[in-house]
Amino acid sequence: MASGETNVREVRQYSRQLVRELDVVDGVYLGTDYSLSQCHVLFELSRHQALNLMELSAHLLADKSNISRTVKKLVELGLVRAEKVINDHRQKMFSLTGKGEKVLGITIGLADQQVRKALENLTDEQQQQVIEGMQLYAGALKKSRLQSKYEIRKIQKRDNPQVARLIQEVLTEYQAIGEGYSIDDPEVSDMHAYYHDKLSCYRVITADNRVVGGAGIGPLAGAGKSVCELRKMFFLPELRGFGMGRRLLLQLLDEARDRGYKKCYLETLDRMWQANDLYRKCGFELLAHPLGNTGHNASDRWYALKL
Repeated sequence: MASGETNVREVRQYSRQLVRELDVVDGVYLGTDYSLSQCHVLFELSRHQALNLMELSAHLLADKSNISRTVKKLVELGLVRAEKVINDHRQKMFSLTGKGEKVLGITIGLADQQVRKALENLTDEQQQQVIEGMQLYAGALKKSRLQSKYEIRKIQKRDNPQVARLIQEVLTEYQAIGEGYSIDDPEVSDMHAYYHDKLSCYRVITADNRVVGGAGIGPLAGAGKSVCELRKMFFLPELRGFGMGRRLLLQLLDEARDRGYKKCYLETLDRMWQANDLYRKCGFELLAHPLGNTGHNASDRWYALKL
């Protein structure tokens, strides 16, 4: 079995064990009379003082109708109060009652005690490893959730206007306008046509039929057949910071290998710090000077990666 599949099975196995050890399988949390979802609602209301249903569902990453049922039960139990909004009587704000605060305090105490007893079995170094591992996994789960609304696919002719606008908006954002920049390249107005052969490809990232990111590869001019160039890799702000750039870049590097390229080269700007960080994390090495002949002499950072 591939190591990736082995990792998946082990993570699932330990996740099941963790859920059982946290005492949530029985439907109540830590021997209290309340479900885990009810406790989460109490905790969020304690953190934010007062929230409406839409805000609660967003914080808890749960369906609004499910949260509504949970909150209704907590109101019936006297743990949560519902108050109408002065300027909108259809909307209600929810907050903890005195009884709710007392129940939450008891629950937090039980949870803290459970964690404290578990950590006593670990050294200080092991405790830090646990924290770092949980941070990494929680972060990976969040990235996966955010990525799920986006699709990576081949560019289509109908994408041309949106891709051109994307390139122009991002380059304008970074003041990369004028001679020496790629904003005025002829291909910008017809990316589909320029990346439609055996040596080139372009991928777009879409959400609700909107193009929000893209990148491509093609032969590096003046560098021989074995070197490709990563081209026109740009993302709108909504797409930055949760791993979609890495996913797209890794796909393109595989495409480059399939096309027989041995090295991938790219040019960028120092002020595009997120892009620079991505390239370094994916193994690109900073060069002292440019390669080939791209015509983009305004670039001030050059990278290459052996494929």
